Amino acid sequence: MYNETIIYYSKTPPNKGILSEYDISFWEENRTCGDDLKVYIKIEENIIKDWSFEGDTAIITTACASIFGESIIGLKIPEIFEMDYSYIEELIEAPVSDRRKQASVLGLLTTRNALHKYLGDWKKDTFDSLI
Repeated sequence: MYNETIIYYSKTPPNKGILSEYDISFWEENRTCGDDLKVYIKIEENIIKDWSFEGDTAIITTACASIFGESIIGLKIPEIFEMDYSYIEELIEAPVSDRRKQASVLGLLTTRNALHKYLGDWKKDTFDSLI
C-alpha cells in the first residue's frame, strides 16, 4: 500500500521533536482522521533555517510531514505559499488516495499557517486551499 519512502519516514522521521530554538510554532488538526500536528520553525532573513514537528499522527501524515519538512530547509517563505498537494505528491513519488489527501498535506498546511502567523498577515489556509 505504501512505498518504501513512506514506510521509512513513518518509522524514523528525522525531524520529529521540538527544536531547541525556533521563531514560531503552530498547531493544526485534521478532524477527518483525528491527526494533530505542531510545527516548529527557525527563520533567518525570510529563509527557513530549520523545521521540526510533533503530534499524534498516522503513517501517511508522519511520513509526508517529515519529508516535506526536510525539503523546505533553505527555501524563502514565499516559496512555501506556492506549494499545494501536488508538491507533496511529487516529494513522495506517488499519489495519495482521496481519503488520505488531507493527512498528506497536514504538515504543509500547518507550516503555511505558522508562516501566516509569523508574518502577521491575518490569513489562514484550509485543506481546500491545498487540495
